[in-house]
Amino acid sequence: MERAGGTSAVSRAGSAPGRVGNRIFSGLSFGAGVLMMVVLALVAGFLIQEAMPALSASDQDLAEISFMRGRSLASYVAPLVFGTLLSSLMAVAVAVPLSIGVALFISHFAPRRLAQGLGYLVDLLAAIPSVVYGLWGFLWLVPLLDPFYSWLTEVLGFIPLFGGYQSPAKNIMTASLVLAVMILPIITATIREVFLQTPTLYEEASLALGATRYEMIRQAVLPYARSGIVSGTMLGLGRALGETMAVLMILSPGASINFHLLQAGQHQTIAANIAGQFREAFGLSVSVLIATGLALFIITFLVNSLARWVVARHAEFSGAN
Repeated sequence: MERAGGTSAVSRAGSAPGRVGNRIFSGLSFGAGVLMMVVLALVAGFLIQEAMPALSASDQDLAEISFMRGRSLASYVAPLVFGTLLSSLMAVAVAVPLSIGVALFISHFAPRRLAQGLGYLVDLLAAIPSVVYGLWGFLWLVPLLDPFYSWLTEVLGFIPLFGGYQSPAKNIMTASLVLAVMILPIITATIREVFLQTPTLYEEASLALGATRYEMIRQAVLPYARSGIVSGTMLGLGRALGETMAVLMILSPGASINFHLLQAGQHQTIAANIAGQFREAFGLSVSVLIATGLALFIITFLVNSLARWVVARHAEFSGAN
């Protein structure tokens, strides 16, 4: 069948509308993915190259670095890794339940106008610089927690977790609470969007079977959003692992591996340690700090890989990928 002028009504092979645009878009997408992998490899290569002098240095050479205090590289990095993981995990343990509760209130309980206002407020909190959180924690939270920590030591001081507190409250517990406040908006915003994607049919079916609002959320909303909750948690954990200024401004640094959460001068994180020591570092000491940064890079990579594995494992049971 031909149109007037003898042109064919069927498009010629290879000239389908949008084919060139699809190829360009596919090429750009592929290039962006490759570029991301190249940048990641370059960062890893840079860290390994710059950390190699510290990794291959002798104990005598490392002993000349003032902040090493005669320790080996492993004994220097181990407390930093422990402090980083301890503060981040405690922050996640506090922030995730609160984030789920706030997200559920915004998505399923609050009136529409109130929900919109709270949603904007959560997004605004996520944009506040970390130094502002550090000032808030140092000037307001530390004095506020001082009587509470003193009470904990008096009542539960026989437990190592709560024993030995001395004012001010510049300890790992306070730093973790500030980190929890910092990551709460990110986790809440992610989980809220996942809750809002729950199919209405699931919720109505649960309610039609006689479930209460709480039972409907437990049976329909939470299972559907499982992988989304994990993804939001890992986003918050990633920020907590790399947070610098807030921890540096609040935490009194130490080099111990223990669970004395209320004692100052016991713990330190990798990021805060690098920020505190890098200005006066030179030569081999710079390589030592970069080696600790390499350890943080590996930790973050492993955490993200674990998160992707968990999300992929539960993807078939959840609608939030």
